[in-house]
Amino acid sequence: MVRNGGRLLVECLIALGATKSFGVPGESYLAVLDALHDTHGRLDYVLCRNEGGASFMASAYGKLTGTPGICFVTRGPGVTNASIGVHTAMQDSSPMILFVGQVGTDMKGREAFQEIDYRGVFGTVAKWAVEIDDVERLPEIVARAWTTALTGRPGPVVIALPEDMLTTVTEAAPLSGPAAIFEAAPAQDAIASALKLLAGAEKPVLLMGGANWTADGRAALQAFAEASDIPVVAAFRYQDQFDNHSPVFVGEAGVGMVPHVKSLIRDADVILAVNVRFGEMTTDGYTLLSVPVPRQKLIHVHGSDREIGKIYVPTIGIHAGPNAFAKAPTPVKGAWADWRAAARKAYEGTFAAPVQPGPVDMVAVSGWLRETLPADVILTNGAGNFTVWPNKFFKFGRQARLLAPQSGAMGYGLPAAIAAKVAFPERTVVCFAGDGDFQMNCQELGTAMQAGAQPIVLIINNGIYGTIRAHQERNYPARVSGTSLENPDFVALAKAYGFHAERVESTQDFAAAFERALKSATGAVLDIAVSPEALTPRQTLSQMRDAALASQKAKA
Repeated sequence: MVRNGGRLLVECLIALGATKSFGVPGESYLAVLDALHDTHGRLDYVLCRNEGGASFMASAYGKLTGTPGICFVTRGPGVTNASIGVHTAMQDSSPMILFVGQVGTDMKGREAFQEIDYRGVFGTVAKWAVEIDDVERLPEIVARAWTTALTGRPGPVVIALPEDMLTTVTEAAPLSGPAAIFEAAPAQDAIASALKLLAGAEKPVLLMGGANWTADGRAALQAFAEASDIPVVAAFRYQDQFDNHSPVFVGEAGVGMVPHVKSLIRDADVILAVNVRFGEMTTDGYTLLSVPVPRQKLIHVHGSDREIGKIYVPTIGIHAGPNAFAKAPTPVKGAWADWRAAARKAYEGTFAAPVQPGPVDMVAVSGWLRETLPADVILTNGAGNFTVWPNKFFKFGRQARLLAPQSGAMGYGLPAAIAAKVAFPERTVVCFAGDGDFQMNCQELGTAMQAGAQPIVLIINNGIYGTIRAHQERNYPARVSGTSLENPDFVALAKAYGFHAERVESTQDFAAAFERALKSATGAVLDIAVSPEALTPRQTLSQMRDAALASQKAKA
């Protein structure tokens, strides 16, 4: 059968198993859009309002489903807008493929209209960046991209598609399906060595995180940890990958790390790190483990050989997929029951916090949500101080999921929530957003309306860029600059996009408002009035300022 490059690409993606895609149209890939005209119900195209929102959706979709999130954008301004999602997918280890229209091959290298060297621009941002100049090679390169996005440490691939390549007619056959690639299994002697090291520990810790987990793999790791009574710490924003109700789960190693988690990692004598990329947040700025050789004995297990020894020299490095590894070890026993129990007690204590000043007390709201939300809820958030509520004041069971960017990207939460509703329309999806964070991508409410993928959005509205204000008050107290917001009427804005919307002015009004949001067939936006004083659960804005002023005075 003769077909052009655009149709060949779409047929390859369908054969590989892609069913959803996200994008903003552009004349540079009209042949692809034409091919998508005939694929409704097989490969759907979710029309987005900005390429940044589209790429966030694809990144979140890949993180949630374990299959590559597909994104289509046009060249130049389109792809530079989309770069934020590529960076986020890379730091999240989320499988994603970004397809970008490119100038014709006859114009390359002349700085033609909107021309970009995609290999040069994205070579250090994506896992792989490539351009398809020959339509005959399209199936080969797309197959490689799919495998690259999924295997080892998953991540984003960027593929540039020259216009003339997409319109060229070819007899090349589309792919027939994806490769069946199994995880690398750990060597038996490696497992034996790791278990021997753990058995000799006095204060062991299991640190886990990352992508690529299956339900069976997560269950196997939990069974091993519980039978061994080893405390489990989740890496930054991966606490949804381990049942928080388990007696061995003791917290998350991430931004705003609580003291007992810092102490656990610092004081451990053996750390079993499974599927963890040792980022800045998980290591408290690389201070909890010495670089390059930690004081703790480190067993580092990862599906990518490039992660093992990248920062820390492990005592034992095991190149294995997380699920294959989790099913391999037998339980170990040791005299660390008190160590684990004390850590769990400290974790349970983190949910207690003072009554918050201002109209709505988010400690009380979080407690109500913790008891009310369904077991399979999906929570999302972008970046800001407000993320403490979904990240530190919620317990994720086996079915619940968290979509939160390790890159700390503002504006991720709403697109991620829309992607979650596209993937699982029957599940409850709740996006937490600050007022500043929400306005980074609030136009994607239009995407949600058009796609029928409308989540519940909680805008934690304090009228400031809270994280920056906190740093400002600590470093330059009482000198506010560039962090106060004048906001629109969020309720009116949400209603204009067809959402149910309410302003919540008091703590006691929240539960009823949320129940109405749950029952709404159009999704909902709740604009929640919180005080800028309630900047963190345990320290007010005024207390931050007073402490900084006192410190300055003492140094004077």
